[in-house]
Amino acid sequence: MPDHTAPDYDWLYSRTRAGRERGPQAARALLDRLGKPDQTFQSIRVVGTNGKGSTCAMLEAGLLAAGVSVGRFTSPHLHAFEERIRVGGQEITPQRTAQFVTWAREHTPDGAFFDLALALACQVFAKAGVKLAVMEAGVGGVSDATQALENVVAVALTNADLDHVAALGPTLADIARDKAQAARPGTPLLTTATGEALEVVQQVVAEVGAPLFTPQTHPELFALPHPPALSGPHQQQNAALALATLRTLGYASGIEAALDATNPARLERFEVGGKVVLVDGAHNPHAARALAEAVPRADVLLFGNLARKDTGATLAPLLEVAALRVFTAPSELATPPGELAGQYGGQALDDPAEALAKALALTPPGGTLLVTGSLYLAGAVRELLGKV
Repeated sequence: MPDHTAPDYDWLYSRTRAGRERGPQAARALLDRLGKPDQTFQSIRVVGTNGKGSTCAMLEAGLLAAGVSVGRFTSPHLHAFEERIRVGGQEITPQRTAQFVTWAREHTPDGAFFDLALALACQVFAKAGVKLAVMEAGVGGVSDATQALENVVAVALTNADLDHVAALGPTLADIARDKAQAARPGTPLLTTATGEALEVVQQVVAEVGAPLFTPQTHPELFALPHPPALSGPHQQQNAALALATLRTLGYASGIEAALDATNPARLERFEVGGKVVLVDGAHNPHAARALAEAVPRADVLLFGNLARKDTGATLAPLLEVAALRVFTAPSELATPPGELAGQYGGQALDDPAEALAKALALTPPGGTLLVTGSLYLAGAVRELLGKV
């Protein structure tokens, strides 16, 4: 394949799943066409409504410290596509992306974006001689493209809550069942899910014949020697899941490194002119509630989200955090900021740069600005703050 240095990202990003059937079948066909690269390494599948990215970051750090040749596949990215695919803790190069895109345009022009990204990751991991890959699901479990992966040695399910209801089902039970069906016979499924979601998981793993590990059944596996470096009570649940997975697979030597792991745009702290800016990618009601618990008070809220999300339920816990609000549009698909300002009170500035400047101006000296609602907004603000 030619070595182009400028990938055709426009073509790649245009390969959305709109109009395409969801599920692992197309991804499996693509992997087969590439020579089944996913058969050359073992995979840990990470599924769940929230916390997948942080759990993946901790798993990667722990496995690296344990001396394992590690690949990591996550989504979405904050700044560059290549963040999604890492080998040995390093992102792939744009040149590698370009090679694959050139091939894909010729050989699979109708491929869906996520399937293509997954296939590229598997191809990269196979060529690099990766032993164990941490693979984050996109949406769902059994209905996700990562269900196509072979040689899965563990499934880590963070939680299940209402999100992507159009794709996964209208109820919590529907969503939990889709995610839990990532379970495979004889393959450990570890989860920190609770309540109704856990009940569904228990039913599914019994049907499938997968060993189930939870903090209730195996407290020693999920024990935290101390809190993780990542901030917020919810990160302790993610850390417990990551540590349990490492212990189950025999990589307990990586526990301290896992707890020290960082992950951008997860309650990430910046200081700007004597003011604290907290940037978080919370984009659904479950994540927003966890964020509000972690940050019960801020002086100003800068919020922007995608219109397809449940905006009202996501905003509800955040409205209690800050009385001053600035709304913005992190993408063309955003909820119109003017509508949000009119409904919830605050100022509306479509441009994230202008919105950030206004929000900072409203934040008093020594005060706190909370930025959230979308990883797209988090990425834009990180760039504006010079953190890329």
